[in-house]
Amino acid sequence: MFSPDQLIAWRRELHQHPELSSQEFETTQRLTRWLRQADIRLLPLPLKTGVVAETGYGEPLIALRADIDALPVDEAVDHPWRSQQAGVMHACGHDLHATVMLGVAHRLRQQESQLPGRVRILFQPAEETFNGAQQMIEAGALEGVQAIFGMHNAPDLPLGALRTRGGALYANVDRFRIRIQGKGAHAARPHEGIDSIVIGSHIVTALQTLPSRVFSSLESVVLSVTRFTAGNSWNVLPQSAELEGTVRTHNDVIREVMPHKIRQLAGRIAAGFGADAELEWIAGPPALVNTPAWADFALALAQARGFRIERTTPQMGGEDFAFYLRHVPGAFVTIGSASPFGLHHPGFDPDEGIIAPAVDYFTELATRALAIVARL
Repeated sequence: MFSPDQLIAWRRELHQHPELSSQEFETTQRLTRWLRQADIRLLPLPLKTGVVAETGYGEPLIALRADIDALPVDEAVDHPWRSQQAGVMHACGHDLHATVMLGVAHRLRQQESQLPGRVRILFQPAEETFNGAQQMIEAGALEGVQAIFGMHNAPDLPLGALRTRGGALYANVDRFRIRIQGKGAHAARPHEGIDSIVIGSHIVTALQTLPSRVFSSLESVVLSVTRFTAGNSWNVLPQSAELEGTVRTHNDVIREVMPHKIRQLAGRIAAGFGADAELEWIAGPPALVNTPAWADFALALAQARGFRIERTTPQMGGEDFAFYLRHVPGAFVTIGSASPFGLHHPGFDPDEGIIAPAVDYFTELATRALAIVARL
């Protein structure tokens, strides 16, 4: 029987050796070693990084998922177990998530003869780049799975708090770039050029009318321009400019028409100045939509285990767990980690007290979910 100290040791070793998305080779080796030490079955899936484990036998089959990648952040927390990789940090807590599911795998292995089916645990790479879930799906990790569950730590919640909701929890996450081609000129003779900065400024202002004037005010739509790049000299009007940003919504219809709306608006503004504007649209994960019955089940179990539960409102962040829920039913929850700084911050410092209760929670969730699926 592993101890809470072992959980902390696993987490701190993962934290000291973070790896960026799709580069989680040592992380995969560590997880594989710790799983094999407990004689937990590993599935021979064609994965570059990441590992899939399984406990139990027969049917039904449910899955749990943990993400394992880190971020290009230079850690500012001075713990003895701080990151040993310059410029790379587990600033989103994926080391916590992996440790929780590693603990669940060990616990379920100890209970294997009593399990009413199989539990598959996905240690998924590349969540931060929103392509790891797709890699897992294409490798066959969801084959035969009848329900799936996952978690994220929530630094704004205290220890012992858990929240989720049925229906849309996180938003579609899409990215755009707009490249503007005008005509360069001397800053003292702007009439001889076509000012890409002025055009870009008009486009930025006009983009804000899409959520507020093109779509219903009752819809959740966020459009943010996050980068405006142009020029490299104080006395030259640049030939070109580039805008970049993101669109978030829970509505798939709005998501589908948004590229057309942005392309039309930017193109017409640019044309009015005699310039060209080209849109590049980079689709991210879809909205994460929890199955209502499984979300209710997750909340009820959490309450029974002493968590302070919250049925939250839809959030505008993104999570590639959404891809799994497009294939099988399930639920995603957030659990309080009480960090003084938020996700992706150099000072992110979650309370390790989140780990052991989360292991207990997901161990019971897995066994109870198997029993429910068996009756369906």
